[in-house]
Amino acid sequence: MGRYYSGDIEGKFWFGVQNSDDGKFFGCEENEPNEISYYTDDLEEVEIGIKKCKKELKGFLTKLDKFFNEHNSYNDEMLMKKFDITEKKTKQLLTWYARLQLGKKIYKCVKKEGYCEFDAES
Repeated sequence: MGRYYSGDIEGKFWFGVQNSDDGKFFGCEENEPNEISYYTDDLEEVEIGIKKCKKELKGFLTKLDKFFNEHNSYNDEMLMKKFDITEKKTKQLLTWYARLQLGKKIYKCVKKEGYCEFDAES
C-alpha cells in the first residue's frame, strides 16, 4: 500500500524509505488530520534542502540517477551489490535520493507558480 501526495505536485512516497512528513525538510508547513497539507513559497529554503540532499548523496547521485534510469524496479539487495555498500548505507542513500526527488518537484513548482501546495497521506 502506497502513500501519495497531490496538489500542485503529485507523486508517491517511496515505500519503506520516505516518510509522509518529508515536505517539512524543504520548509513546507504542515496542516494535519489524515493528510498532511503543505505549502511553501520560499524558493531559497527549497534550494537549501536540495543542496543538503546532494551533499548527502555525494559520490552516489550520478550512479543512482543512472541506476534508476536503467531499472523500472529495484530492491535493496540490487543496490547493495551494484554499489558494494551495506544495507544501512543503502537505506540512507535511498532516503536522501527519494527526498531529493520530492525537493526537485517542489522547486520546479515554486519556480513556475510562485508557490507549491500539496497534500500527503499520513
